[in-house]
Amino acid sequence: MLSAFLSAFRTPDLRKKLLFTVGIIAVYRLGATLPSPGVSYGNVQKCLDSISGDTTGPLNLLNLFSGGALLQLSVFALGIMPYITASIILQLLTVVIPRLEQLRKEGQAGQAKITQYTRYLTLGLGVLQASAFVALARSGQLFQNRCDQFPIIPEGTGIPDWLTLAILVITMTAGTGMVMWLGELITDRGVGNGMSVLIFTSIAARLPGEGWQIKTQQGWGKFALVIALVLVVITAVTFIEQAQRRIPVQYAKRMIGRRMYGGTSTYIPLKVNQAGVIPVIFGSSLLYLPQLALQFFDQNDPGKIQAWIQNNLVAPNSPIYISVYFLLIIFFTYFYVSITFNPTEVADNMKKYGGFVPGIRPGKPTADYLDFILSRITLPGALYLGIISILPNFFFIWLDSQQYQNFPFGGTAVLIMVGVGLETVKQIESQLMQRNYEGFLR
Repeated sequence: MLSAFLSAFRTPDLRKKLLFTVGIIAVYRLGATLPSPGVSYGNVQKCLDSISGDTTGPLNLLNLFSGGALLQLSVFALGIMPYITASIILQLLTVVIPRLEQLRKEGQAGQAKITQYTRYLTLGLGVLQASAFVALARSGQLFQNRCDQFPIIPEGTGIPDWLTLAILVITMTAGTGMVMWLGELITDRGVGNGMSVLIFTSIAARLPGEGWQIKTQQGWGKFALVIALVLVVITAVTFIEQAQRRIPVQYAKRMIGRRMYGGTSTYIPLKVNQAGVIPVIFGSSLLYLPQLALQFFDQNDPGKIQAWIQNNLVAPNSPIYISVYFLLIIFFTYFYVSITFNPTEVADNMKKYGGFVPGIRPGKPTADYLDFILSRITLPGALYLGIISILPNFFFIWLDSQQYQNFPFGGTAVLIMVGVGLETVKQIESQLMQRNYEGFLR
């Protein structure tokens, strides 16, 4: 990996792309630490100090993806999550709405239209999420009702309260649009997928602070053991993320005019982790619903049902919580794979262009064969996602502290960081191969 980056910096055009990407990342981190207008930075820091050591709130995953910008109410507080949510929604609606499915089949022009819809939906979700977070901050629930002073600038400044809140919502929504634009700039003029690189940056920004917190509170012994376990997890994730089942495909020879086409051999790569990190996000979001529901009950006099939910569906060290989380990830893995990979469509496209799997007849037998293979490799992929995702819960039990439930050394964070790192390195290596190709006669 290091040799690839060194070789890239020796190539002028690749060096420009890498430096451009680093510059965009610097702008993104600056916006993530810049307070929004109407927010008292001193009050925000006091609120963060009041909840330090307890990060089990329902907004934990969003704060992780924003690199800590959400709880600071910065300009880029929403981060990239509205865009991710909009992309997932449109991807799911493609299966339901025929118009979107038709656009997806139209190639580049249709994909451009879907991208435009994604941008509009991102801004709409940005307005909704910004309004919700500003309301939670104003009421104190964003900081678990532990703040003596609200982070919003108090009254007496001469500015109407509604105007301050409106400016906050507009600023955060505009920040979401700018983050989306920065990600597209990286994709077009930089290296790697822009949105993935920004998520990688947000998670990596929290690693030093979280690691130092473990060392301070647990000592060097457990800190060294945590680092060793993290390296083992990263190695395992790297190995499985690159694992795939290659289905051989042969194309028959065809005469078109005076030219012979076909006769080539290729393969269909079916990854073990075909669903990526989407099932983990779905499972985490669904498990936050019980905790959000508890906000509507009296916290001073909880009933038996509320107490059971708190002890079994909210507490991350509960065996029921871990089991439900694990089963939800397995379910969503099969669900997401089933709607994103259509064996019948793949088989029909192969048949249209004269392709076939050796030993399997074209058409429905090929679709049944692909469905059989996909169902078999999805099981280890689902188990792998489930095991990696519940690792932070076991860290939580082992370290005996509530502040490590979503620390960025396991679960979703490792999956994203390793996946983005592998994708970026592969793009750099492919561009290096294009520029350093040696012919047979040299």
